[in-house]
Amino acid sequence: MELKTPLYDVHVEEGGKIVPFAGYLLPVQYAASGVIKEHMAVRQQCGLFDVSHMGEILFTGPTALATVNHLLTNDYTGMPVNKVRYGVMCNEQGGTIDDVIVYKFSEEAYLVVVNASNRHKDYEHMAKNVLEGTKCEDISDNVAQVALQGPKAPAIMKKLLAEDQIPKGYYTALPNIVINGVNTMISRTGYTGELGYEIYCAPEDAAKLWKTLREAGEEFGLIPCGLGARDTLRMEAAMPLYGHEMDETVTPLEAGLDFGVKLDKEEFIGREALVAAGAPKRVRIGLAVTGRGIIREHMDVFVDGEKIGQTTSGTQCPYVGKAIGMAMVDAKYTEIGAPVEVDVRGRRVACEIVPLPFYTRGK
Repeated sequence: MELKTPLYDVHVEEGGKIVPFAGYLLPVQYAASGVIKEHMAVRQQCGLFDVSHMGEILFTGPTALATVNHLLTNDYTGMPVNKVRYGVMCNEQGGTIDDVIVYKFSEEAYLVVVNASNRHKDYEHMAKNVLEGTKCEDISDNVAQVALQGPKAPAIMKKLLAEDQIPKGYYTALPNIVINGVNTMISRTGYTGELGYEIYCAPEDAAKLWKTLREAGEEFGLIPCGLGARDTLRMEAAMPLYGHEMDETVTPLEAGLDFGVKLDKEEFIGREALVAAGAPKRVRIGLAVTGRGIIREHMDVFVDGEKIGQTTSGTQCPYVGKAIGMAMVDAKYTEIGAPVEVDVRGRRVACEIVPLPFYTRGK
């Protein structure tokens, strides 16, 4: 049975169309708007998402840093307090168990945010591989999270807080910030390709926080947004989604996540396999449809009649105004502008290889 987030009743009040997703009941879109309007609001004004389904694992103790470095591909040594850093958790074969975000609260306290569908699997892996001197706790049920995303997000926050209470740098966070009586942690992060914030609070305070943000954002065109827009927005920004661009058979290097993999680090689970594999033999690429049709995931990609790989995600994206997709293909086929074909239900649809991301804020 699917779980309800602390904002379930709010979504029903707001006219959300509720669907099951990653073990939770969440709005895919809202009756007053729809996916396209919600997508464009985030690109041009601001949108508010419920992301309380995400998982949160807390590592504390004198060896917490060593444990995080052991579990994840990135290097968290010397990371400043209140800094946020991306990472990937690999299995021994170098496959991707999950991609995560890490918050440093102190030298002995790190919060790792994991994908909702992987929460229990991730925690089991983490707890099994934790180093002596580290306490590993799944605190997901004690945390709610909303995402305020879009160019008007800073103006909305400035209505509620003094400037020194709003994180300025990308991938930074400020804990213990009170918004209208609600204690929060504010993180300048997101999954949309836009400037924005992810705000954490206690579950019992989530509805109050949501309504406070909705009221503050009304004059700036803020609207609630669902899973549909979240997916099209991350697609335009070429942000990978677990189960699509990565899974336990795909390495982070194949998925194009090398910025979060530090092979010069002394050790982490999966490092030896990644080093032994050498340069990836398949890679993630961007595709734009030049013919007629829309590409989706799990569709074969061809060059001159030869299958070179398979799509991982695809849809019609509102802001860029075209059908786009991502694919995992043979590493020989990465030339920008090169023509390919995608098999859409038995019909070959013309596409071309394009740079990632499809959309970059400010360009």
